[in-house]
Amino acid sequence: MPRLLERKRAGCPADAERSALQKAAIGEEETDKMADNNYERLGRELIYKGAIIDYYQDTIRVANGNIAKWDLIDHKGAAAVVAVKDDGKLLMVRQYRNALDRETLEIPAGGLNSVDEPTKEAAARELEEETGYVAGKLELLLTLRTTVAFCNEKIDVYLATDLKPGCQHLDEDEFLNAESHDLEELVQMIYDCKIQDGKTVSAILAYYNKVNRK
Repeated sequence: MPRLLERKRAGCPADAERSALQKAAIGEEETDKMADNNYERLGRELIYKGAIIDYYQDTIRVANGNIAKWDLIDHKGAAAVVAVKDDGKLLMVRQYRNALDRETLEIPAGGLNSVDEPTKEAAARELEEETGYVAGKLELLLTLRTTVAFCNEKIDVYLATDLKPGCQHLDEDEFLNAESHDLEELVQMIYDCKIQDGKTVSAILAYYNKVNRK
């Protein structure tokens, strides 16, 4: 197994851009000097408002002065959990994903109720809702930007330990099964391309690295 790089606990400057992006998304900022002065956002138009995401089209002056139209998917953010039981096994959820038209095996996760909801609270909620377990301890493991080319989705992944039985309560249109898996088994499933979900791959490998550098 290749040795994984140790995660640096540096701050995430991109997080500071979130509030400005949200303002722009709702029309509070029509012109935005972007991080690189060679780019300028001239406008943002809402094309479609969905239940989970909103689709915008940005007008951008690019580095050579040309004007381009760029798509943006706005997402209010999410939280996910690497939940470790006392026996060392990880709690996973198996559920149908419409975009892939098949079931996937993933870590517990869910969207924020609002842009301002603390991700730690969301992580605790989603863990109990999907698996029926309550975490005695939650610590931030890593932060993901899932698709930076056209989407601003941010997922904070937490490590949950000291798990106690709670009460699973799924949404009316949510159907999933909670399962327990060995860490080594999950890592092998990643390298066998059986687990392909980006947040799950990143989270499991980050936890594997954390465990094996002790």
